[in-house]
Amino acid sequence: MLKWLFKNRKEVSNLITETDPMKKFLVVGLGNIGTEYDDTRHNIGFKILDALAEEEQFSFESDKLGSVGSFKHKGKSVVCLKPNTYMNLSGKAVKYWMDKENIPLDHVLIITDDLNLDFGTLRLKGKGSDGGHNGLKDIQKILNTTTYPRFRFGVGANYSKGKQVDFVLGKWTAQENALLKERLQRSTDLIRSFIFAGIKNTMNQYNNT
Repeated sequence: MLKWLFKNRKEVSNLITETDPMKKFLVVGLGNIGTEYDDTRHNIGFKILDALAEEEQFSFESDKLGSVGSFKHKGKSVVCLKPNTYMNLSGKAVKYWMDKENIPLDHVLIITDDLNLDFGTLRLKGKGSDGGHNGLKDIQKILNTTTYPRFRFGVGANYSKGKQVDFVLGKWTAQENALLKERLQRSTDLIRSFIFAGIKNTMNQYNNT
């Protein structure tokens, strides 16, 4: 009798998590599809989600407008999305999965590269401009707001005049690759903190570290 009771409590809890938007999150890593973009600075959003999938032991499956995976964290249901729309049309995928999963805007986290931050710097904010980033520009346009959580991973600006595109679409250097493992671990910790502890606590703990 007790086994049956506890089993059904778990089933009820899972049902509540699936239907209650306050217990659901959407984490979106921005990037471009195609092997030519693998391990490029612009695809750090994909790379961080791949690291999270390895730690949380879930896999991505091809679905509408992207690759999607999910996991549970301390009673929260987390949907992870890697859009397949290419960077400049990221907003379409974000809006579709927000609506499909009934996830409120403050429970959406967008992960992106940032040229204005030194390599490996982590910065979480609840609102802000697109900073010239085409993925964020499209999300802002589709959602019609600049007020949504975004996690920016610094890639630095070590490029000469006119070479910005080549730099962001370029591969990590050997030195950067040597440091990435620790930075990826820090990034996945930030994501879990955002989900469980909230944006303010996470900003205080992780920003600029």
